[in-house]
Amino acid sequence: MKKITFINRLRQGALLLTVGLAFMACGNDDSPTVDPGDGLTGQSKTYNLDAVGDSGISGTALLEEMTTGSTKVTINLTGTPDGGDHPAHIHFNSAAVGGGIAISLTSVNGTTGMSETTVSETDEGTAINYNELLDYDGYINVHLSMEDLATVVAQGDIGSNVLTGESQTYPLNEAAVPGISGEITFQERINGFALATISLTGTPDGGSHPAHIHENSAAVGGGILFTFTPVDGSTGMSVSDTRSGMMDGEPSYTFAEILTVDGYVNVHLSAEELNVIVAQGDIGSNFE
Repeated sequence: MKKITFINRLRQGALLLTVGLAFMACGNDDSPTVDPGDGLTGQSKTYNLDAVGDSGISGTALLEEMTTGSTKVTINLTGTPDGGDHPAHIHFNSAAVGGGIAISLTSVNGTTGMSETTVSETDEGTAINYNELLDYDGYINVHLSMEDLATVVAQGDIGSNVLTGESQTYPLNEAAVPGISGEITFQERINGFALATISLTGTPDGGSHPAHIHENSAAVGGGILFTFTPVDGSTGMSVSDTRSGMMDGEPSYTFAEILTVDGYVNVHLSAEELNVIVAQGDIGSNFE
């Protein structure tokens, strides 16, 4: 009797062990090795969104590849006001050139500073995947409100407009107007063109100073090759893209071409007094 009871207990134990193992196996099947909830491949790219003017609002835009080929775009900003609602878009061209809305994004919540959007096509209905968005000729704008889209609070280039880290700076020396001088810096973009930034000190508040690349050296003089955005006298700044001059018909210049161009930069007193040069400097092959 005792022997039979002992065998029965062994059988019961084995049965319980089998059931337990089966339960554990089912439990493991219900716990996937990859979380299907996010649908992300692990590929991502982060772009900076800088404050515009004195908004005090800045942050990042994170682009993440989804398993469907679409892109999860997450904007994360600091400095947004509680209760605010800030429309956000991907625009055509670089921020320096400007352009219309290409892809509408979810508005940024001012309280959290966050926005999440799944992007699979442009507003016109053209399909666009993650890799195409990484090569896109565009920039992101975050606006103050739906009623005030003209006021941009944060902005940043994306895709092919991102800077490579290569740059060249040339001095702009004082000319006819004492006390005005500075520099121009060309920064290479992924697409091969350049972001051109003129920075001057001593310019008068409220002034607008046309600026150009001229042919030949400053000592020789020559006609206009390329027109920059005019220098704002209040800030002393001008930002331009070398693929798009302000005048129709002007050639674009790659970063490599800027380094070898036979030219110089003039900054003029005003559009009415182009003959008065306030700052000047050789660039490209003329720079020593």
